[in-house]
Amino acid sequence: MDESFANLQTSRLIGSVPAVISDDNKSSNVHITSVTEGPSANNQIFPPHQGNNNAKGYQTLETPTERLEQQPSNNWKGFFNVYSYTQYFDVDTDVVVNRLMSSLYPTSGDFFNKIDANPDMYGLVWICTTLVFVLSSLGNCATYLVKKRTDSEAPWVFDVNYINLAASIIYGYAIIVPLAFYFSLRYMGSRADLLRFWCLWGYSLFIFIPTSLPLLIPVEFLRWVIILSAGSASSCFVALNLRSYLEGSNDLTVVMAVAFGLQMVLSLFIKVWFFP
Repeated sequence: MDESFANLQTSRLIGSVPAVISDDNKSSNVHITSVTEGPSANNQIFPPHQGNNNAKGYQTLETPTERLEQQPSNNWKGFFNVYSYTQYFDVDTDVVVNRLMSSLYPTSGDFFNKIDANPDMYGLVWICTTLVFVLSSLGNCATYLVKKRTDSEAPWVFDVNYINLAASIIYGYAIIVPLAFYFSLRYMGSRADLLRFWCLWGYSLFIFIPTSLPLLIPVEFLRWVIILSAGSASSCFVALNLRSYLEGSNDLTVVMAVAFGLQMVLSLFIKVWFFP
């Protein structure tokens, strides 16, 4: 054997070396000399990662500490953890579509039964954002068409203030009004759930998205008919579902009247400010 190999220090070798076994001792056990000293190795997944992403090679396993850090906190720090809110946006597309269709049929009054297992915030955020874009863009178009009827040479001007106004009104209404009903009902001793209220009022605004398009028709009487019909449907949707949810409450009539009136006020505001 070469002397250069004989001088190697076996204590620094990593791995295992099977012992040489003669043919006469095939039935004997194989002794493996393992090296106990060496650099620590990370736990790895075998075979290599085959996910949808472009990651290649062996993936390091998560330590228990890393897994605990990903869990949402139950204390006050959980309000600042994004993982605490993922459950409110975990909803399938077909479920969202079903809830959108329910908002177009206000007389059913069973919306709380449909969202009882999984009330979501996805509908509120998506509907409000879409409605802000629709009102700001179509509102500018409606204003331009009205000016065009009186002045054929009127230039096209996009009023950016429509975006600020629409965002302030729509988001403010969808967040503050359910919050006010929640605290009022809790103060009066009635049962109330803030998440379900946000979900209800969020989906109640969906009807204003498709009805904004026919409001471009420059016929004032027709515009009023369209917006009053949409406002009445949205108001009935909120009021009737509150009736089924708060059935047996002493102040049910007052709650329904206030909810109906606020929805109508919102619809009138949309007509006056965005489609004059």
